[in-house]
Amino acid sequence: MTPPAREAAREAARAREVAVVTGAGGGLGRAVAAALHADGWRVLLTDLDPDAARAAAAPLGGWSRALDVRDETACAEVAAAAADSPGGLGLWVNNAGILVTGAAWTHDAATRRRVVEVNALGAMNGTMAALDVMRPRGRGHVLNVVSLAGLVAAPGETVYAASKHALLAFSVGTLADLRLAGLRDVHVSCLCPDGIWTPMLHDRLDDPGALASFTGAMLSPARVAARAARLARRPRPVVTLPRWRGVQVRLLDAFPRVALGLLPVVRAAGRAGQRRQRRRVGPESNGTRL
Repeated sequence: MTPPAREAAREAARAREVAVVTGAGGGLGRAVAAALHADGWRVLLTDLDPDAARAAAAPLGGWSRALDVRDETACAEVAAAAADSPGGLGLWVNNAGILVTGAAWTHDAATRRRVVEVNALGAMNGTMAALDVMRPRGRGHVLNVVSLAGLVAAPGETVYAASKHALLAFSVGTLADLRLAGLRDVHVSCLCPDGIWTPMLHDRLDDPGALASFTGAMLSPARVAARAARLARRPRPVVTLPRWRGVQVRLLDAFPRVALGLLPVVRAAGRAGQRRQRRRVGPESNGTRL
């Protein structure tokens, strides 16, 4: 079979498979689900809010389920439902996440636990549920939305960054385990985007703890979703968006003393980014317009 023929065969197979997206009731998750649907996947949208998932799923075929990613059994049930449908489970996107900002000592134990349970353990639950289906089949793909905060310790977003660092390590390590087990067609990818203008940041334009999210290029959900759809087609271990920001934050992570010395620059860049974004959305929006 020629390379174009093999690619066509893979495209046809993918079009019959199911993609599960967590946190798909709005924001980036909803955009990712729409991009995957346009790319030929049968998409199962899940969210903690069943009404939001149902509304987001309506124009995409109407397939949705309530899901709290902290519930390991519930994740397994969603994976089983996708596996039992025509085409089976081909892709699982762990997108659900929460952001808290402020110095590490300003968060109580319950808040720290909730961030880690959703962002790290919740994605682990989804990954394991998906792999329990994919490993016996010998194919499939888990795509974890990590964030640039998984590559560098973001000031003001310390607990969030810690949860994303954990997810990145888990994802790359799990991919290594799959390869050592001889599973070449089961993939785990990490997508690490810069700040995205979604409800997660809509009320952060005056938040000094969120400065790190505004230091680079503020991305639209559609742009990140388009990159996620491409990554679903062609898996890679770690992808940053934009690519130059990935290089930048990796350098800062490699030289922590330099990064600490640059904190005044980071703070100034973040404040400028917040002002720039406020001008874009307009004063009447109060930071809530898409």
